[in-house]
Amino acid sequence: MAKIETLVTFGIYLLFLMGVGVYFYKRTKSSEDYIIGGRGLGSWVTALSAQASDMSGWLLMGLPGAVYLSGMSQIWTIIGLALGTYLNWKFVAAKLRVQTEETDTMTIPNFLSRKLGDEKGYIRTFSAVVILFFFTVYSASGLVAAGKLFESILGIDYRTAVLIGGFTIIFYTFMGGYLACCWTDFFQGALMFFAIIVVPTAAYFHGGKIDGIQSAMEVRNISLRIFNGGGTAEILTMISCIAWGLGYFGQPHILIRFMSVKSVKELTKARHIAMIWVVISLIGAVAVGITGISVFKSVNELGGDSEKIFIYLISKLFNPWIGGVLLAAILSAIMSTIDSQLLVSSSTLTEDFYRYIKKDASEKEKIWTGRAGIILISAIAYILALNPNAKVLSMVAYAWAGFGGVFGPAVLMTLYCKKLNWKSVFSGMIAGTIAIILWKYLGYGDYLYEIIPAFILNGAVIYITEKVFFGVNEKSLVRN
Repeated sequence: MAKIETLVTFGIYLLFLMGVGVYFYKRTKSSEDYIIGGRGLGSWVTALSAQASDMSGWLLMGLPGAVYLSGMSQIWTIIGLALGTYLNWKFVAAKLRVQTEETDTMTIPNFLSRKLGDEKGYIRTFSAVVILFFFTVYSASGLVAAGKLFESILGIDYRTAVLIGGFTIIFYTFMGGYLACCWTDFFQGALMFFAIIVVPTAAYFHGGKIDGIQSAMEVRNISLRIFNGGGTAEILTMISCIAWGLGYFGQPHILIRFMSVKSVKELTKARHIAMIWVVISLIGAVAVGITGISVFKSVNELGGDSEKIFIYLISKLFNPWIGGVLLAAILSAIMSTIDSQLLVSSSTLTEDFYRYIKKDASEKEKIWTGRAGIILISAIAYILALNPNAKVLSMVAYAWAGFGGVFGPAVLMTLYCKKLNWKSVFSGMIAGTIAIILWKYLGYGDYLYEIIPAFILNGAVIYITEKVFFGVNEKSLVRN
């Protein structure tokens, strides 16, 4: 059971987040406000909310836990994520901001469908189904992380812990919509940044610095080398880790940040802020895992769950008041992603389904439809999260691959190709979806990350279908 000081600090933080939801509840007047914040956010909020919603609980739990178990082999994931983040901000952000405003769209499914001239809405409907499926899995991963956190802090049953964590997230997202999500993500991103620097620094000195880390790693036969022989299996693992970067081009909860920024001019500054945050945070997450090896010599000291390394380090190294603040950073990482996922899911239900079913729906009706969607997705995600043995990183990996493999090539080619038939994109998206599901089901994902075959097949099908069936040559596919 946690000390009272930690619980008080933690409780105040939860009340603050819910207060933000109430604050923006009174300032949300239209569905555009609720879904995309009226396209009026500045560079700092855009940058920190985008990256905080990107990293989720796996930054402070999944990734440090993997590093704690296996060492520096996870460095390739960092390289892939940092590279993907930069390319997404550099080549997608501005074009998506401009083109979604030109097409008067607020969701990725609606943008693709309208931009490509899909009048019957096949792409919109299919995309919406994909989003709802993978975001339910993604949200469940966040609830698993929240459950592990509350279980460790409060000493309560895991399922009750999931319910408490989920309620807080649902409350402020339900109330304040997109603006509440972005502003809570802004504060949470700052808190995550602080924690990811402070915790590994304290663990480094407590565990005996470099000598202590090396001694502990020798006992557990873990190496700091990023190459351990260069065999086929290791090369495939390296490629799979780097391929995480491909996922950025298709993540709706990140792409929506580009769509909601005040102006294109804000994006350059936002990109610089985002890259500094990402690079330092990723390095810090690896440092948590590495330094934790010298503080906790065996995973048994972590209750048998390596993904709790950050929680145990905080409990061991900091006084209860500071510990409460740092533990809140873990909750921040979890909440900042789930809230965005729930909001995008509810936006999909509202913009890509309900408004086409009831075309004369009022703004108030659309807002409450979105709120009902949040409750529905949360309930399903809660059921999926009831397994306490579920691994956060594996669940995130599958959902991340799903979005990247299905939407990545579609978004890139829609933004950059001058002429593109919607049937080509639709065919590619279906091919990517099938590849994701089959690759995972057949067990090939144990050797090569499923996002790779899905992304390649998706792009290839779009290109070949466009060229063979619609007679478009390579030059006409390139947008000036």
